[in-house]
Amino acid sequence: MCELFGFTGSKATDVGDYLEAFFKHSEMHPHGWGIMYEKGYRKHFREPVKASVSVKLPEVEKDIPAQKNMLAHIRYATVGSVRAENCHPFAQEDVSGREWTMIHNGTIYSGRNTYRYYKTQEGDTDSERLFLNFIDTVNDALGHGKLTEKERFKVVNDFITANAPRNKLNLIFYDGELMYVHKNFKNTLYFKRVEGGIVISTQPLDEGEWVPFPMAQVIAYRNGKVVYRGDRHDGVFTPTLEYITAL
Repeated sequence: MCELFGFTGSKATDVGDYLEAFFKHSEMHPHGWGIMYEKGYRKHFREPVKASVSVKLPEVEKDIPAQKNMLAHIRYATVGSVRAENCHPFAQEDVSGREWTMIHNGTIYSGRNTYRYYKTQEGDTDSERLFLNFIDTVNDALGHGKLTEKERFKVVNDFITANAPRNKLNLIFYDGELMYVHKNFKNTLYFKRVEGGIVISTQPLDEGEWVPFPMAQVIAYRNGKVVYRGDRHDGVFTPTLEYITAL
């Protein structure tokens, strides 16, 4: 199982202690790490090595200023080989020029909408195929004209709701303005309120008050505050023998 980390806040905040605690979990998630942060523009780094032994990661962490929005990921490979192209985050612009970033913890068992990306993706993960399908979904929506913020939320919410059944779909999208968060597997995502924002993590990162993230509901944040909530859906992931065997 991979792990997710996210932060969104109303002001630039130093979350280095949380990030350091998060990357320490790489002993159990040794197949790569990745991070997205903003420093004048959005930066992405991905490396297919265990975070705790990475030479690059300490250099990246030193470069990170206080942040309003950040994503990070550590990978335990269940689908796809150990290579940089399979590390998260995934990032791509839609046809309007808006850049989307995604991190995912889960497995796509029902991939009828994603198999067609198998020959065109850069890596070989189900997560990347899901992301490519998402970008095409956004582009299809943009074909009808520019999307308002509320319309963007609807596209994300509808996409996740449609893909959640039978799939483990803990993920975070970021579009440069909104951060969209979703979980559909019990006890696998938490959040903690901090001054001016929230920290999101697969596992609690300190002894503070961490709250289970709502189940089977897409929630969008702007600057650390909830701006949209989708309806709760029925696509809660129930572990199968295949999933348990993979663990």
